[in-house]
This record gives sequence, C-alpha cells and structure tokens, in this order.
Amino acid sequence: MRILVTGAAGFIGFHLARRLLADGHEVTGIDGMTPYYDPALKQARLARLTSHNGFSFEQVMLQDMAALTAAFEQANPEVVVHLAAQAGVRYSLENPRAYVDANLVGTFNVLELAKAAKARHLLLASTSSVYGASEKRPFDELDRADYPLTLYAASKKAGELMSHSYSHLWDLPTTAFRFFTVYGPWGRPDMSPWRFAEAIDAGRPIEVYGTDIWRDFTYVEDLVEAIVRLIPLAPQKGAPVGPMDSLSPVAPWRVVNIGRGEPVRLTDLIEAIEAALGRKAERRQLPMQAGDVPLTFAGAELLDALTGYRPSTSLTEGAAAFCAWMRRYHADAAAAVRENLAVS
Repeated sequence: MRILVTGAAGFIGFHLARRLLADGHEVTGIDGMTPYYDPALKQARLARLTSHNGFSFEQVMLQDMAALTAAFEQANPEVVVHLAAQAGVRYSLENPRAYVDANLVGTFNVLELAKAAKARHLLLASTSSVYGASEKRPFDELDRADYPLTLYAASKKAGELMSHSYSHLWDLPTTAFRFFTVYGPWGRPDMSPWRFAEAIDAGRPIEVYGTDIWRDFTYVEDLVEAIVRLIPLAPQKGAPVGPMDSLSPVAPWRVVNIGRGEPVRLTDLIEAIEAALGRKAERRQLPMQAGDVPLTFAGAELLDALTGYRPSTSLTEGAAAFCAWMRRYHADAAAAVRENLAVS
C-alpha cells in the first residue's frame, strides 16, 4: 500500500517506516526535523530510510498547511499513520505553546488532509498519559480519561477527540493507540532509558525521580508489530470484537492500548541497564516531578482480541539490545568526528 508516516525521522516513526518498507509498502515520510533533541540523531535515522527505493521524504512542519497539503497530494496515501508530535511530559511545563502548535493545530491539519485523501485508515498516536489522575489499574480503553495532569496529556486527548469527530462526520476509519513508555535502539535522549544508560556508561550519577515508580516499559519493535497488525483492521461501525472494545457507537473509531500489561519498577530498569553495561549506577534520589504518576500499565485485552498479539520482549532483553546499540551509536559518532578532523 501507499502509506504516509508523519514523524518518520522520530524514534517510533523511524522503526515503523523501516518495517513497512521491509514489508514491501511504499512509504512517504514527513518530519519537521525540529531541534527538541539532537537533530543529528534524526538525520542518522533518516539516512537509513532514504537508502530504500520505496521511501520518499518531505521536511514539513505540521503547522505549515500549504506544504503539508503538497506532501499529501504527492503521496496520495491509502493509509495515514500520524506519529509526529511535540513529545515529553516535562518539556510541556517549560514550553506549552509547542504542544498547542504541533499537537492541536498539526493534528487538525492531518485530519483535514486524511479526509481529503479519503484514507482507508487513519492511525494516530496517543499516550498512556491521557489516563492522568485515574486511580484504576490497569488502564483500560473504556476507562474515563478526563483528568489529564499535563498539557502534553491534554493535547493528546484533544487529538483523540478531534479524530473521533472527523471519523463521525466524514466516515473516516480511525484508530488511536495509546503508547506506554516505549524504549529501544534509536530511542529518544530525553527519556529515562537513554539518560540512565549514557550516564552509567560514562560513570556519572543518575537522577531518579520518585521512590516507588512503576512503568509498563514497551520495547519498540513490539510496538511496531502491534501497529503493523492494526493497519489492515480499520474500525467498522457496529462491529465490536467484544465487551472490552472501545469502538464508538456512532463512528468507525476506536482507541487501543499498546503495552505489555506488566508493570516493572523503575529501579528494575536501572538494574537491567547496569547488568547490560557491566557497571553500577550512582543514584541521586529526587522528588517525583509535577505531572508524573507512580504507576501506569496497560490493559492489553483489546489489542489481543483485535490482533492476537501482545508485546512480550522482557526488560532484560530490551535493555541489553538498547545498551548495545547505544554504545555502537556513540562509537560510530566518535569515529566520524575523528575522520572529519583528519580530513580537515
């Protein structure tokens, strides 16, 4: 199929685009290449995608409707996977307008263009953060998600709601998926696995926020497998798969958790990274930050009912794969610097 992926140079978008290309699809990638974290990492991901004949790329900001329209018209997508967003819970406390611009205005633009393209299926990324102050665990798709604790969470919930209205008004089949603490090779430097691993490997202390924090760490290739399986499963109004289905009563729209459904302590992540690197961490304990919650994990029954699949990579396996990749990435970057110095 012809598939358009926004955020294709990002962590998850890169892995998804690479998998779709391997499966034989034509992929158009869109990314604004913003400097939220080191653009060199995005360029390195993009370089690996552009080596595929079936891949084309447009550097476009979601807010630029004219450029985004041109990219959509060139791609003529049958499926749209909207992953681009301003990410990060903590950064939303510092720069809230970035979340309004990318996650509200940008998502609106994508909805308009998916409608115009008459996409067979629109899939868009949301987050477990939308569950906010909910005290029920695990988080299930039918639970209320009306009390977000950060603007990031509120902006992603707003994207879900906007997509539901478009699905209802324009009969646009839509799946919103809620991610749970995704990690793995080519990950984001602002997330705890990278921050911990980099500091431990360099012999620097790590900062640990909160004393009893649990997360549903989801390995990125497991996440991609779930998305790939959801792509052909465009929601159909009036055809729920069971009582756990979040299928809308008035639209071909549903929301799906993607997580292992098995929370682990943050300290277990640290220990898995220590084991993978063969080094112990010096820990600095700090209070839990504003907007954080002590425990998140997914109810995975709906994903299983739809796809017959649940993420299964263990934290030990995932941490080892990430740490091995991180060391290679830094070694390659250092070698490139030495080569440039020698040439100059």
